This record gives sequence, C-alpha cells and structure tokens, in this order.
Amino acid sequence: MDQADEPNAGTGSDRPAPGAPHIRRGLPPDARRRAAELYWEAFGRKLGAALGPPETGIAFIAEHLNADRAIAATQGGVLVGVAGYTHAGRGFTGGSARDVLRTYGRLGGLHRVAILALLERRPKPTELVMDGIAVDPDRRGLGIGSRLLDEVAALAPELGCRHIRLDVIDVNPRARALYERHGFVATRTEHTPYLRGLMGFAAVTTMIRPVGSGPTGTRG
Repeated sequence: MDQADEPNAGTGSDRPAPGAPHIRRGLPPDARRRAAELYWEAFGRKLGAALGPPETGIAFIAEHLNADRAIAATQGGVLVGVAGYTHAGRGFTGGSARDVLRTYGRLGGLHRVAILALLERRPKPTELVMDGIAVDPDRRGLGIGSRLLDEVAALAPELGCRHIRLDVIDVNPRARALYERHGFVATRTEHTPYLRGLMGFAAVTTMIRPVGSGPTGTRG
C-alpha cells in the first residue's frame, strides 16, 4: 500500500531527551510488530477505514513492512520512534492490492483498495518521500521526531535525492510547525472535504525541503 502518511502532532519540541535514544537506519529485526503498533497509534484514524479493525490492521502493516525503508529510534532495546520513507519504488509501508484482498476478502477488500489508492503518493526520481513519523506517546515532546528528521535529511543526498517531500493534514498543525522549523516549505494544498467523515481531515498540504538545506528556526 505504498503511501505517504503525516506525522502525528507532538513529535518534537525544544526540550532535550534524557538518555537520548539511538538513531539507526533500518528497522531492528524484532521490531516489526512494535513499528506497526506505533504507526497505528499515530495514523489509525486515517487508516482505519482501509485497514481496520485495529488488530487486523496492525497485523497487516507488520507483515508488509519494508524494514530497509525506515529510520528507527530505540531506547533500552525498545523501538520508541520510526520514520518511514519511499525511494526507488519501495516504501516503508507495503502490501499490494492482492495482499489487501487476501487479508480482507474480495467483498470486504475492494473498497479498501480504493481508499488506499487515495492516499498513495509516488515520488519523482529525484525525491525522497516521507512515509510518516510515529513516536511513542510517552516520549513525545523530547525531540525524537526532530532527530528522525535529521537522519532522513542526512540520508537523502546519499540516495541521490534533491528534495524531501511529505504531506501533512490540516488537523495536525504541530507537525507542520515541526517541519517548517526543519526547512520544509508548503508548495500546495489539496482540499479533500469528502474525506473528513471517513478519515478525519479535509485538506492535505505538500511540503518540500531541498536537500542540503537546514532548519530555518529553533531545532525541535
């Protein structure tokens, strides 16, 4: 279901984290379920219509994750944050239409495939598209989201990308503020009032950061 998701509010702040977590590229081998749980906690309202109920959705996400398309934050051996990205045709959150139909059945799966298609964002050859940031609710406001963004920014030029692109929904102003502090600039807004009742948002703003540019304000 290669798609781009918006980080939940509160993934970064100006307060340093005590015992800062370790940031690594790639998802730890034993963290697939934990990553799926973090994603569902962050984006369940948005993904529920396509992948719910929660237990089924979490299991689906965990099964189809591409672990090499992640930046992970771990603390005490536990995954506390993850940033997914799409590059070279593969995203962090995977799963084809056939996988959806296999899991949910043909009758229950067709409309889910259509909903997921609405969320799909394909990168240009020179873009790295973020697939969402999710941080443990108990560790938000400690700068983990900012550290994940920093590592994404460091990775992008190594992959030959000129821009980093993400989408942020209208009901997540704190996430947008975080991105702006990290040099992302809004380029267009797509109004989607038909999704308000289904997914809880009515507009999606695309933001882009040129590779090599740094935060424009106080680091979160």
